Amino acid sequence: MRHALAEIGVSYLFSEDAPALLPHAAQLFLVREVLVHPSRWVWPRWVPTPTRRYRTRQQVAFTDALRPVIRRRRSSGRLGDDVLGQMLRPSPRYGLLPEEAILDSLPGITVATFETPSRAAGWILLHLARHPQAASRVAAEAASLPADPASTTSAHLGSLQYTQALVSEVLRMYPPSWLLARRAPRQTQLGDYTIDAGSTVLVCPYTAHRDAREHADPDRFMPERWLDDSGSLAKPGAFLSFGTGPHGCEGTALAMAVLTLLTAQTACRYHLSEPPGPEPGYQVTTLEGLATAGLRLRATARG
Repeated sequence: MRHALAEIGVSYLFSEDAPALLPHAAQLFLVREVLVHPSRWVWPRWVPTPTRRYRTRQQVAFTDALRPVIRRRRSSGRLGDDVLGQMLRPSPRYGLLPEEAILDSLPGITVATFETPSRAAGWILLHLARHPQAASRVAAEAASLPADPASTTSAHLGSLQYTQALVSEVLRMYPPSWLLARRAPRQTQLGDYTIDAGSTVLVCPYTAHRDAREHADPDRFMPERWLDDSGSLAKPGAFLSFGTGPHGCEGTALAMAVLTLLTAQTACRYHLSEPPGPEPGYQVTTLEGLATAGLRLRATARG
């Protein structure tokens, strides 16, 4: 799943240059996984540990592969219609982005296109396995999609109302970014509490999404809560899976589109089920995100 989402994300960013950059993107993801793994020792940030040196090498390798792509596109004038192409175009307000600014930004953006969606996809597949009626409804809705996924348009995506509701419901119950940090720029009154300027405030979407004041019967999986009486999408209550405000995730639309289509195409093709046994086929981890580590499911083709 991670590999498939990485291909989608890197193609969205770099289009025809994606194949050359995909291996470097995968290495950047592995670096993050190693960095967040608990260690016996907590070293100050300035200590050049082997893991940090490895991260630096992989970031350098990525930028070394990306730099000639940027220069070739600029020199040829064929900037491309992908994200990199948009970054290479001059802004009416700020002019041309320096090359180094692009190189500094894209490693993080690249990993973000598939890191969090991969965690969300695990929860979505698990819920398709646990709720076969919901999966069948998604499959019926997905029957309207073109046989060639490359021909899918925004109109097709807009027709997947229940599928989008199911994705939103999974993200509500199991937000991959289960804990957010924000810094208070000035003294603020929050309810009965005074937040001093410079304080770090932790916001937990997991608990906020299970607040009965915002979501009726919050521990129940119910995609219908995201639909109004006509079956159109609605947005009930607080939803923080992608953050909110000026620091919300810039890739929200992309993530929702990818997860919705992935859910529809999977349910259309396969019945998913959990393997038999007393223990679940996964472990819950919270390192840098809420994920289903080691998830194992059985897939059988739909007739």
